[in-house]
Amino acid sequence: MDENDKYCAALVREADRDRYLAALFAPAGRRCALFSLYAFDIEISRIRDLAREPMPGEIRLQWWREVLEGQRAGEAAANPVAASLLATLARNRLTATKLIALVEAHRFDIYDEPMPTLAALQSYALNTAGAIFDCATRLLGEASEENAIEAGQVQTIANVIALLPRHAARRQLFLPLDMLRQYGAEPDDVFATRASPGLRTVLAELRLRARRHLKRITELSADIPEKIWPAFVSLAPLRPWLNAMERATYQPFQPRELPAWRAQWRIWRAAKSLERISR
Repeated sequence: MDENDKYCAALVREADRDRYLAALFAPAGRRCALFSLYAFDIEISRIRDLAREPMPGEIRLQWWREVLEGQRAGEAAANPVAASLLATLARNRLTATKLIALVEAHRFDIYDEPMPTLAALQSYALNTAGAIFDCATRLLGEASEENAIEAGQVQTIANVIALLPRHAARRQLFLPLDMLRQYGAEPDDVFATRASPGLRTVLAELRLRARRHLKRITELSADIPEKIWPAFVSLAPLRPWLNAMERATYQPFQPRELPAWRAQWRIWRAAKSLERISR
């Protein structure tokens, strides 16, 4: 593991503990590749947090696009995440097509336009989290597109729910407008951190959809090669986390985290049998 790979591993360990633990169940020779992919995802996902205005965000996203297109070799070599990712793509003979599409999809993040429809959220999930799951399976030796799509939908819904307070504080709306209107909720319910009955219903439907996607991964698990299980087991802590939100005491703008020991146990359990991912 060179210095760039070590940097990526440390970044993933700090910023996304569940994916870091899941990657440890991959063969030793594949872990650095996963860490570089996940570190890239972290870098792109947090651009809005680092660039408070759209223009700096656009510049950063364009830089990453050009890196993936091979236009900034010198600058990429000086960036540990970019250097590690490009080396990973080259070693594994993967094209950057899906990652470039991911960069483009994340342009939504840097503006305050609302997510218009559920279909738009699903497309966003396909091109962001879904792309990461897809690339992870390929790095582990076998593509699994249907499972990557299901996993991407689950992860995106979980992110929308978990980050609701942060999005509300900066007047971002990832909850689809058509769902809000369907259940009589308003964007101002989110921005005012008002847990109206309509907003609660929207969140409940999203949780139901997330559980359905998890169940689908379980149903498909018999046909998922064991060597690519580590790409999916980071989702294992989500079922009890989602279930806890069904309690009457649930507060949408004060989401609780699953205890670290329980998340780790569920990841270990799913790594032994992927069908347990939703149980």
